[in-house]
Amino acid sequence: MKTLLRKNDVVLAIAGRSRGKQGKVLELQRNSGRAVVEGLQMIKRHTKKSQLHPQGAIVEKEGTIALSNLMLFCPTCQKGVRLGIKRDGGKRTRFCRKCKHEFDK
Repeated sequence: MKTLLRKNDVVLAIAGRSRGKQGKVLELQRNSGRAVVEGLQMIKRHTKKSQLHPQGAIVEKEGTIALSNLMLFCPTCQKGVRLGIKRDGGKRTRFCRKCKHEFDK
């Protein structure tokens, strides 16, 4: 799936149970069209007993969220924005459509 989001981008959730929250992209899964975002879509997993957890444990971790439910967060606009692409020579830079803030410098 084609997307303008990259790892370590700060994104805003626009739909789902994490709506309105923001976090940093930890992992992109382009083939399934999903992303793992820090602090969003938290799920609980029950783990077996191990040396690390002798009693077993309930571990809370980030689940995946659909890329269509995410927007890049612009630090100058302070909200989720659409992106444009400028080409200077052979270099591509992403920018905010509203305030023209460049993300790749």
